[in-house]
Amino acid sequence: MAPVSLPLLSRARPPLLLRDAGVKLSTVRLPPPWRQQWKHTSGERRRRLSMPASAVAAETPPPHARAEEEEEAAPAVGGGEEGRFEWLDQWYPVAPVCDLDPRKPHGKMVMGLRVVAWFDGGGGEWRVVDDACPHRLAPLSEGRVDGKGRLQCAYHGWCFDGHGSCQFIPQAPALGPPVHKNSKACVASYPSVVQNNILWFYPRSEPEYKEILQRKRPPYFPDLDDPSFNTVFGVRDLFYGYDLLVENLMDPAHVPYAHKGLMPIQNKEDPGRVESDQEGGYPVKIRTEQAKIDGFLSVQEDDVCYMKFDAPCTLYGKPFRTKEPQIDQGKEKKKKQPEAMTVFLCVPVAPGRSRLIWAFPRNVDAWLDNIIPRWLYHIVTNIVLDSDSYLLHIEERNFATVGLDNWHKACYVPTSSDNMVITFRNWFRKYCKHQIGWATPMANQLPPTPTKDQVLERYRSHVMQCTSCSAALKKMKALEVALQVASVAIVGFLAVAKGSLAPSVVRRAAAVSTAVLCFAASRWLASFIEKSFYFQDYVHAYK
Repeated sequence: MAPVSLPLLSRARPPLLLRDAGVKLSTVRLPPPWRQQWKHTSGERRRRLSMPASAVAAETPPPHARAEEEEEAAPAVGGGEEGRFEWLDQWYPVAPVCDLDPRKPHGKMVMGLRVVAWFDGGGGEWRVVDDACPHRLAPLSEGRVDGKGRLQCAYHGWCFDGHGSCQFIPQAPALGPPVHKNSKACVASYPSVVQNNILWFYPRSEPEYKEILQRKRPPYFPDLDDPSFNTVFGVRDLFYGYDLLVENLMDPAHVPYAHKGLMPIQNKEDPGRVESDQEGGYPVKIRTEQAKIDGFLSVQEDDVCYMKFDAPCTLYGKPFRTKEPQIDQGKEKKKKQPEAMTVFLCVPVAPGRSRLIWAFPRNVDAWLDNIIPRWLYHIVTNIVLDSDSYLLHIEERNFATVGLDNWHKACYVPTSSDNMVITFRNWFRKYCKHQIGWATPMANQLPPTPTKDQVLERYRSHVMQCTSCSAALKKMKALEVALQVASVAIVGFLAVAKGSLAPSVVRRAAAVSTAVLCFAASRWLASFIEKSFYFQDYVHAYK
């Protein structure tokens, strides 16, 4: 099938030197749970990009009209001209460290860049460099970490240190000129750091960005480093773009329907409602605050549940309530407030491709994490991701057909439940012009439309990138083979014993039953492996 045209994704160009030149924002009272997290100067006032509460009224103008009016009324950013979000002046997550094997290099694509993450044995740190050997441009991610802790190309054996400098060229004579010291023999190295057990990198390799960590750090999440919290990390590559991924995670209204039966739904009263459905959908009142070029905060009506978008990758907060702790009157020391947080890191990979890295820190029922393996959590999470992946994949192509400039005209979003989505689309239009500033030239089109089983496949998109799931898969395959061998061995023993030995009828029946059970167990295990680690179709009509 021919690629779908996406005219709004322009070719990459040199990054603009953008600055948020003192945007003034109107003051808004912050809810108690996060009053200490976001403090602002007394002279600063917050400006909203989201729709007002009256957006749900029947007489409200169409969403696109409201957005256009708001864009005209909004103050300009930076000297009378609207600011543009600088995509390359950001830190991007590569992977959770728990899913990186220090014995091998790991190839990733982020912002259109093909990079390789590897553990530098000499420096004792994780490093990120270009995934192309300067010799003949072979992928370094297919290489190895040699005995001296250097990154070795698997094509001709060139070796590089953590700074990208070539340390050894096997084909160069020992007494000849030191060709490995030539600047052309170096591979581009990017600033990198491990924070919150996640490897981050900054997509600029120029010398002036070598000390970027002193000026700007990746987003920090205290709960991920809190020893009283247990955190489950995960990663999944997805067959739809960055903006669809962020928009979907900001949409609480789709949960009862797209993820029917997979996630708990809090039943809320809706006065005056006559009709209800079995999925349990209900109005969600959301307001947005602190909307600016760096992101925004969305708060639900209870002032407890919230989500914070820190552009471009980070979406975190407390999307649901936790039970209040019961404290005995006779005890003076109170128990710590139970909390369950969500951290989503949305990574632009390429047009039509994105990567989701998630972390769920919690101090509620944390003992379960000592019993339940991480791969079992991932099976459930992958089912949740599968349940709307194909919907979003097709939705992205529909957006490409109408054009993202016409999003407010093509989409009818009349309720407060859509406020976060509307605010993000306004941010993406106002500060990004519906474009991602890719680090490399990108074609103005989505990739060819794959089949549904390719969109929902799990092995390459998750299992290969997850140490827990790949180890579990390896053990389950070995167990499957062992069960099949056992069943065949028992049948063979009975066939041999029939002529030489005379086992009793009871023993023969027990042996046959064991063989049948082993074979049945191997077949069930094979089906479980296929559905959990490779592919499982998701049909909403049967849910």
